[in-house]
Amino acid sequence: QVQVVESGGGLVQPGGSLRLSCATSGITFGFYVMAWYRQAPGKQRELVATIAAGGSPNYADSVKGRFTISRDDIKNSVFLQMNSLRTEDTAVYYCNAKHSVLSMSRNYWGQGTQVTVSS
Repeated sequence: QVQVVESGGGLVQPGGSLRLSCATSGITFGFYVMAWYRQAPGKQRELVATIAAGGSPNYADSVKGRFTISRDDIKNSVFLQMNSLRTEDTAVYYCNAKHSVLSMSRNYWGQGTQVTVSS
């Protein structure tokens, strides 16, 4: 079975850093575009960053220059390094794996990990 599991969330002060991890299994990792999304209370889910196997990363304007997405194609994992965190970064962060070809039938989500930025 397919598993997508996030970890690394927590409470941090403004200006601090966190590193989120997403471990996958049951998929052919190299076929999947990986992404991080987030959803804050009362707001819609938004795309934070994406990265394809061997491809260039892409970021939402709100996190560009502060967040870095990366992937390890041996460990079948994706990471999100978050620096200079702001209170508006507070959200549940979700890892997504979407097949680069069969995207409509191969699209998997993790359970989410809470990130709280508060002074």
